[in-house]
Amino acid sequence: MTAAKIAGAPISWGVCEVPGWGYQLEPARVLAEMREVGLAATEFGPDGFLPDAPAAKAATLQQHGLHAVGGFTPTLLHVPGHDPLPGVGTLLAGYDAAHAGTLVLSADSGGTGYDSRPELDDAGWRLLLSNLDRITEYAATRGVSAVLHPHVGTMVETGDDVQRVLEGSRIPLCLDTGHLLIGGTDPAALARQAPERVAHTHLKDVDLGLARQVQDGRITYTEAVGKGMYRPLGEGDVDLDGVLSHLTARGYDGWHVLEQDTILHGPPTGEGPAADVHTSVVNLVAALRGS
Repeated sequence: MTAAKIAGAPISWGVCEVPGWGYQLEPARVLAEMREVGLAATEFGPDGFLPDAPAAKAATLQQHGLHAVGGFTPTLLHVPGHDPLPGVGTLLAGYDAAHAGTLVLSADSGGTGYDSRPELDDAGWRLLLSNLDRITEYAATRGVSAVLHPHVGTMVETGDDVQRVLEGSRIPLCLDTGHLLIGGTDPAALARQAPERVAHTHLKDVDLGLARQVQDGRITYTEAVGKGMYRPLGEGDVDLDGVLSHLTARGYDGWHVLEQDTILHGPPTGEGPAADVHTSVVNLVAALRGS
């Protein structure tokens, strides 16, 4: 693995699609700091972070010397009468212009934020799994790999949810070390169980004490993120070496996206969020050399 396969995501700078998430930094600062800490590429971030027009989106990344990975895309997959394919088709126009290759889907609950979600019945699961396969096949015709990102507060969050996706659809996974751990799945165990299904990674570390408070319902997910539940790689409780060793043994050659979900409570002082990302870059490079 080379440094060219290490990418970033705007959420590490607190830039998020959820209304009221926190102080939002300007794109120019975020993109410049990505290059300064040694990242070669980025995910797109939420709507409005980069220009909507495909050519302008590609030009903005090029101006900052960054390649495009693709983007995190919450998508309604379980609602009868809602076809997600037209929206995906519109989105992929931007991928063509920026030469992005990975569509990172999450199974949007239909609510606001990630603090709660409804329960799906069998019919809802059948529709969700069917839509995952439809999007996978459609994206492939456009030269894009669709992956499913298990995520806290979405319709695919828990260990049982992940197993249902593995057994009931063909879509590859985005292995997000933090969201999986909080949802009850050991990411290293999943990398060992199904390395052939992992086509993308989001790497972050986790304060397990805060994660357990979320699991027990003592605090909300958003409150935990605001308290610093996500940590730079190597400073939390994720078995990063285990994850990387299983993926390396399988020949994983996808992106390692450093994505430390962050809430800024105001304009940052000093180095700001870039300091944590730089720590993660240093620790990831060291871990990859040993995997």
